[in-house]
Amino acid sequence: MAELPLALKTASAAPQGAFAVEPWRAFADAAGWDALAHVAAEPNPFAERWFAQAGLTAFDPRGAVALASLRHEGRLVGLLPLARRLVYDRYPLPHIGNWLHPNAFCGAPLVAHGAEHDFWRALLDWADHYARAALFLHLERLPADGPLYAALRDVVAAAHRPAAAVHREERALLASDLDADAYFEASLSTKKRKELRRQFNRLADEGAVAVERCTDDAGLAEWIDAFLSLERAGWKGAEGSALACADATERFFRQAMADAAAAGRLERLALTLDRHPIAMLANFLTPPGAFSFKTTYDERLARFSPGVLLQRENLALLARDDIAWCDSCAAADHPMIERIWREKRAIVRVSIAIGGPARQALGHRLLRAETGAEPKGL
Repeated sequence: MAELPLALKTASAAPQGAFAVEPWRAFADAAGWDALAHVAAEPNPFAERWFAQAGLTAFDPRGAVALASLRHEGRLVGLLPLARRLVYDRYPLPHIGNWLHPNAFCGAPLVAHGAEHDFWRALLDWADHYARAALFLHLERLPADGPLYAALRDVVAAAHRPAAAVHREERALLASDLDADAYFEASLSTKKRKELRRQFNRLADEGAVAVERCTDDAGLAEWIDAFLSLERAGWKGAEGSALACADATERFFRQAMADAAAAGRLERLALTLDRHPIAMLANFLTPPGAFSFKTTYDERLARFSPGVLLQRENLALLARDDIAWCDSCAAADHPMIERIWREKRAIVRVSIAIGGPARQALGHRLLRAETGAEPKGL
């Protein structure tokens, strides 16, 4: 969806610090952005500079997206990409929203520990004063289980501001004190584990099977080429949704993967047959959490379940002292990953009334129409 220019640079001074909204191309504090990622109350690689800039460069060539930032004593303590939109769920309802693209799977802002309430108060205060035609603030893909959502709920409730979670889904999460073997045994039935062993043995009859795991940039360009080729050869290529089916998404993926490796955030896995990848996946490591970004497999070898066999190896995340959980980033009820990962993470979309009393009253009516109930907060 095309975005309207959010605004010329706007800024405000408030008790919680200095808040600014400016075009992303004008944002000059790269070091502050990188530092913020390492002190964030909740990890979100999709809001980190290396990932966000790759997406903005590829998908916002006009520079319509803005960055909302909060500073305390000159230090960056909050950051969120924002955009104005004219359409909401096919209806002509102008609004302000966090900016995401289809390959960004978490919409939480980066906010330093202790600044969660200040950030939301500053953002909502700015939205009240600079709403222009916008009828509400809409935030997508927010994890509902962390301090950021709890702080937003507090801020909205304290201000008696109409708000509601208008959509909620649960996606697979890996979070356990069990080791990989014990977790795998607990997740799958004896029959299914036996079948996977049989498939692995049959695959080994076809050639030499190996697992490659990398956390640096060695051979990264070739790995990316192989991933894009494997993905495009399957059903995503047939329906035109593979990354390599469009120049912009391919450029974005190549840049994001290279920058993730440079930032020390990337883990790559590949299941190979005679040194040729037949299943591949990329994780973003953002302690204390991780995010499973992309995966693909050779559909010609589907009878061996190479994707499931590789996910068995991915359970090695459980052995990392710095990683407590991994978000699958998968659609709810995903038929493969939910057979293995047994925990859940709630992801919500929320709408919040903004502006003066009359506009907030209109926002209240819109929320009631969408949810079919009185909006009682988050």
